Amino acid sequence: MQWRGRRESGNIEDRRGGGITGGHVAFGGIGGLIIAAIVYFLGGDPSQVTQQQNDQTTQNSYADNPNDTLKDYVGVVLADTEDVWDSLFNNMHKQYVKPKLVLFSGETQAGCGYASAATGPFYCPEDEKVYIDLSFFNELHDRFGASNGDFAMAYVVAHEVGHHVQNLLGITDKVDQQHNMLSESANNKLSVKLELQADFLAGVWAHYDQQMKHVLDAGDINEALSAANAVGDDRLQKESQGRVMPDAFTHGTSEQRMYWFKKGYTTGDISQGDTFDDPSLN
Repeated sequence: MQWRGRRESGNIEDRRGGGITGGHVAFGGIGGLIIAAIVYFLGGDPSQVTQQQNDQTTQNSYADNPNDTLKDYVGVVLADTEDVWDSLFNNMHKQYVKPKLVLFSGETQAGCGYASAATGPFYCPEDEKVYIDLSFFNELHDRFGASNGDFAMAYVVAHEVGHHVQNLLGITDKVDQQHNMLSESANNKLSVKLELQADFLAGVWAHYDQQMKHVLDAGDINEALSAANAVGDDRLQKESQGRVMPDAFTHGTSEQRMYWFKKGYTTGDISQGDTFDDPSLN
């Protein structure tokens, strides 16, 4: 993706270098060890404090780094999502409210609760923010086997922004209203449909980003498909458990995730992304 020298979004909230991160105070040095000891004697978990110390050391290495190219790249991708969805919402006679993208290192507090790097990137509808620990992009290649291209990162950002689009369109609320009435298996199927639609919307974004800006390079879409393939439920279950359990799927298979992203990219037609009405997903 051609991104250098292009507009970066002003909606990046960088929590990686601050002493206070999303309501959690990060303590360092001897003072932090003393506080950890106090927490221990009060019956708490001192590892939470010492982990924050480690995170603080990591966070400070990121703060105000002029060579923080990954942050810059994510900022350009987010800016492109803003331009595309602002245009598409305008065509629907709606207003696109831009989400914030929170960069954090190790752990942070979201409107949906506590988050750690192990959570992976996610969108919180309560505060309308996308949360990403940039170390995930290394995992995407090193742990999950996605191709080592920058557009795999763009796919991840666009997928989470797709959840924001769902929230603005009222889709998320409709799904939430059904949760208490369904079994765990049925809820999982509903979650799969929501996630696959976010993949579709990520593809729609890529379609119009290329149409409007002509910034995609040859191979970019294959990089996105490689990322979608890498995080399919069937593949992750096979690697972690040695077997596949379809009733426990929450995001869709590798094949499904690639299919819906590619459909969004090929058609650019939001009306073709109704995963909730697809009989193959029931």
